Amino acid sequence: MQQQRVNHRRLYSAIVTAAGGVLLLSACGLGGATEDVPPPDARKGNIECAEKGQLPASGSTAQKNAMQHWMHEYQSACPGVQIRYVPIGSGGGVAQFLRGATVLGGSDSALKPDEIEASRDVCPGSNAVNLPMVGGPIAVGYNVSGVKDLVLDAPTLARIFDSEITVWNDEKIKRLNPGVQLPATPIRTVHRSDDSGTTQNLNKYLAEAAPDDWPYPTEKAWQAKGGHSAAGSDGVASDVLNEDGAIGYFELSFAKTENLPTVRLDTGAPEPVGPSAETASAGIAAAEVVGRGKDMTLKFDYRTKVPGAYPIVLVTYEIVCAKGNQTEVLPALKSFLTYTASEEGQKDLSRIHYAPLPDGVAAQVREVVSTLS
Repeated sequence: MQQQRVNHRRLYSAIVTAAGGVLLLSACGLGGATEDVPPPDARKGNIECAEKGQLPASGSTAQKNAMQHWMHEYQSACPGVQIRYVPIGSGGGVAQFLRGATVLGGSDSALKPDEIEASRDVCPGSNAVNLPMVGGPIAVGYNVSGVKDLVLDAPTLARIFDSEITVWNDEKIKRLNPGVQLPATPIRTVHRSDDSGTTQNLNKYLAEAAPDDWPYPTEKAWQAKGGHSAAGSDGVASDVLNEDGAIGYFELSFAKTENLPTVRLDTGAPEPVGPSAETASAGIAAAEVVGRGKDMTLKFDYRTKVPGAYPIVLVTYEIVCAKGNQTEVLPALKSFLTYTASEEGQKDLSRIHYAPLPDGVAAQVREVVSTLS
């Protein structure tokens, strides 16, 4: 087993080299293998840099735009560190991390107990931990000719995605949208084809906020009846954009990129709440840390009626080994994650339609990162 662990963790260098043509955003080529890397000792602006390091990572498409921003800023300040992130979805990111193919996985849902146990094979003497790093609303985007403002509630949304409501002028939708001219256009739902933390968070919201209308398990794979599928948040957003009558779910920045209108949710608060960095932050601020030890798994209140709190939120976790990280990547890993959880790393997230971590949560993340070994 020990030999298997070592072999798994050595896989990453081969994958970085072989997959260089499809990986996203490195400042320059990876170059050759590095020798022992010294601890971070160079401060560039507000970023404390590692001198060298190669960090292969993959996972959540929801955090892709945030990761691109972080990588650009960090690598501009710290050119000796090369970071590659493949946005293949949360399920793929977890699977690659557990195979030892990456040193960091991104997932919109925390590792399950069996996955934490499996991580012992790639984290010698320890296990993986979930570190929340970026938050945001899961927007429900739609494309219905002539309709620029749409209100839905959880039961109606559940019936739409379960193919129980099939036309846009259904009485249940009309009751939530008095005065809006809703067409008889057929509804075309679009969901993720890949295992996705975004899907899992939407499942959790519908299961908790509309339990009588959503009988499906809160898993990463889509279970509801009917609909069409697309890969990644960008694929779902593109499909919605290209067909009248379509509705789908994705991280807010994808709706902004495609200029898609988004649903406002009737949560029982005095006014329906739309997705934004501010309304998502209000939802995330009420989350409870339920992880043990260094693990920082959060639990959300999907039934919140707090005014201005958007309930369909997610946090993307960076999944790393608490101990057993390779000595040649550890300084760069700690340096990069310290930056992403810092005030500097979080301050621009709202500009690109993400919700920064609450200050207290970000401080706890930085403390855990400082103990990685």
